[in-house]
Amino acid sequence: MTQAICIVGSGHTKFGRLEDNLEQLIVNATREAVEEAGVNPAEIDAIFLGHFNSGMVSDGFASSLIHQAYPEMRFTPAMRAENACASGSAALHAAMNSIQAGKSKTVLVVGAEKMTHLSTADVTTALAGAGYQNDPEEAKLSFPQVFAVAARAYQDRFDDPLEAMARIAEKNHANAMFNPLAQMHKPFTFEQCNEISERNPAIAPPLRLTDCSLVTDGAAAVVLTTAENAHNFDKAARFRAAVQVSDLIPMSARDFLMFEGPEKAFGMAFEEAGIALGDIDFAEVHDCFTIAELLTYEAMGLAKKGEGARAINDGLVLRDGTLPVNLSGGLKAKGHPVGATGVSMHALAYRQLTGQAGEMQKDGAQLGLVFNMGGSAVANYVSILEAHRA
Repeated sequence: MTQAICIVGSGHTKFGRLEDNLEQLIVNATREAVEEAGVNPAEIDAIFLGHFNSGMVSDGFASSLIHQAYPEMRFTPAMRAENACASGSAALHAAMNSIQAGKSKTVLVVGAEKMTHLSTADVTTALAGAGYQNDPEEAKLSFPQVFAVAARAYQDRFDDPLEAMARIAEKNHANAMFNPLAQMHKPFTFEQCNEISERNPAIAPPLRLTDCSLVTDGAAAVVLTTAENAHNFDKAARFRAAVQVSDLIPMSARDFLMFEGPEKAFGMAFEEAGIALGDIDFAEVHDCFTIAELLTYEAMGLAKKGEGARAINDGLVLRDGTLPVNLSGGLKAKGHPVGATGVSMHALAYRQLTGQAGEMQKDGAQLGLVFNMGGSAVANYVSILEAHRA
């Protein structure tokens, strides 16, 4: 990154089954971010919205709804970014590109999705559109089935990952108890997560209900500006790195288990930031399914291929471990409003780095990592953020 960019404000609605419509979610997150930053809405140069939709709501022109937050933002350029479950990070990158190009100095990024008014079957069908549609075998897979393919392949090639996946679910539900914005505020024991029962049925064998992220409504927002301008704001977190790596969409064209796109994105981000994994204080990663978090441990370098279970079994990624992962509860328990997820991760990382994370706070956090993924490790975004002192 040639132009240093900072987050200087954040907004975040509660995640869950909400009565608010998409417009209300967008407006609420926008107002909180603008007010937290203390920026004049008239000084926002551009607006970017992360929103997957895929037919889930009738608001097809969703970027236009952001102007409802403040009359001063009328006539401000706004656009929508879509990149499956990484739509929020796509919007962030579009915003940063606008700043890098010298077109903007201060930019608003919002991520939002309204999902719970639909049946689980309808949401599953909508999300399946992010898979490869030109192969009849892949086109018929839901996303739980896609990641079930990964879990079965892991069993065949390495070891049975189910106990590690249950421990990941247990960890993330425990972490969500400290996050008032999370959808799920209910702890689950390892035994409950590891069994198949009436309360924890098999969804796509071997994935169980507790291995799957939640269908969620919610929105998040951040205000970005140049590092030079950040001294005009009370708090700031600077991007040390922001990397996107996109891979082939057909699973048949790559080794899905190797998570090559994420691994490449992590490596590029560490190089761009000039740091190593051991320098990171916390990470928010894309646990759409628990097997995805397990594979992410290996892609980021916490464990060798096939040995990701060590990261959870040895306590490295626990709340009090050397690299806590998903202190927010992750997609597993915080919730996964698709277009909002990437923005939420960055908003909460900003709050960690500026001492505003409440009970989620990691003491002394100076460097945070965010990994947001679209599809089956197809669109991969890694950010490294640091506490910024003007």
